[in-house]
Amino acid sequence: MTLNPQIFMWARNTAGLSADEAARALGFNNTRERSAAERLKALEAGEEKPSRSVLLRMAKAYRRSLLVFYLSEPPRAGDRGQDFRTVQGAPPPLYNPVLDALLRDIRGRQTIVRAVVEETEPQPVDFIGSASMNDAVDDLAARIAERLQFSLTDFRRQATVELSFSYLREKIEAAGAYVLLLGNLGSYHTNVPVETFRGFAIADPMAPFIVVNDQDARPAWSFTAFHEAAHLWLGTTGVSGASIEARIERYCNDIAGEILLPTAEIRSLAQLRRAPLNDAIETISTFASARNISRAMVAYKLLRADVITEAMWRQLADYYRQEWIASRSRHEEESSDSGGPSYYVVKRHRLGNAMLDLVRRALGEGILTYTRAAQVLGVKPRNVDPLLHDTPSRVGH
Repeated sequence: MTLNPQIFMWARNTAGLSADEAARALGFNNTRERSAAERLKALEAGEEKPSRSVLLRMAKAYRRSLLVFYLSEPPRAGDRGQDFRTVQGAPPPLYNPVLDALLRDIRGRQTIVRAVVEETEPQPVDFIGSASMNDAVDDLAARIAERLQFSLTDFRRQATVELSFSYLREKIEAAGAYVLLLGNLGSYHTNVPVETFRGFAIADPMAPFIVVNDQDARPAWSFTAFHEAAHLWLGTTGVSGASIEARIERYCNDIAGEILLPTAEIRSLAQLRRAPLNDAIETISTFASARNISRAMVAYKLLRADVITEAMWRQLADYYRQEWIASRSRHEEESSDSGGPSYYVVKRHRLGNAMLDLVRRALGEGILTYTRAAQVLGVKPRNVDPLLHDTPSRVGH
C-alpha cells in the first residue's frame, strides 16, 4: 500500500513535536552521513519509506492510531464541540495535542456506550436540547434542579466537598447522563492543565457525557458539572462562532452559579464592595466553605452581581489559583509518601457508577467484548474484571 508522506509531517506537527524531538522519540540515531532529524525529514519528504516498526513507533510517539498512517490524506482538525470550558477569564486555548488525544479517547468511549445503550435501553434522554439561551437564567436553573431532583439543602449538608460532588453526580447519572472525571491519558505525565480545559460535554440524546477535569480543585467540580449539565440542556444545534461560544460560556456559568448559589444569597456579601482584598478573601472563604462550593465561584457570582469590580475579581481569582497550586503540590507529596488509594479505587471513582454498571450489564449479556469494555473503561482487558467486581488483585496495570 502506498503511504502519503504528508501524514507523517501532519502527525508530528499536531503532536507538537519538532523534528529533533520526534526523531529522539522514534529512537533515530545520528550517523556520519546525516542526523536523526534529517532521516525523519527524508521520510516526511517521501524520499524513503518507513518500515512497519517505524510506523508503530510513530503511532506511539504521536499518540495516533496506526490506521491513521494509511489514510490517503491528513484528516481535518478534530472538533472540540460547542462547549469547551476553560478557566474563567483565560484566553482561548491553543492547540494542545494531549488534550485532543484525550477528546478523541472520550469520543471513542462515548461511541461504544451509545451503541450499547441503543441495543439495551433505546430511550433518548428527554432534556437534551430542550432549552435555549432565550430562557431566563433563574427559570432554567429551577428546571434543571427539578429534573435532577437536586436539593441544595442536601448538597450543602454533606460532610465534604467530595461528598457534595458525589451527591450531585448521582443525581445527574440517575437522569441519564454519564459523568467522568478525566484529566489525562492514564498517567500524570499527560495531565491536561485546567488553563486548557475544565470540562467538556457531549450532548448526545442516547448517551450524553459530562467530563470534569479531575486536575482541577475539588470544590470546583460541582460547578463544572452543573455548567456542563446546562450545556446538555442547550444542546449544540446551530451554534457557531467565537462570540456565540462566549455567550454560551457565560450563560452556562450563570446557570451553574444560580443553582449552587442563588443570587439572593449574594446580597449578604454586599459589604465587600469596598472591602480590602484580605478582608474579601477571608469573608469569601468562610462563606464558600459553609456551602461546599468553590471560593472562585463565589467571586464570580459577586462579579456578575456587580458587588465587586473586575479588577478585584481578577485579584481574587489569581490568589485562589496560586493557593490551589501550592496546596496541590503538598497533596501530591503527601500522597506519594502514603501511597494513596489503590489503582482500582481511583479508576472506579473517575468512571462513576453509571458507567461501571452499564459495562457490567453489557458484558453479562454478551453485548460487549472484553476488548471493547477495556476501551470504555480505559484499562487493559485483563484488568476489566478486577475493576468491575471489586476483587482484590495483583494484576499489573
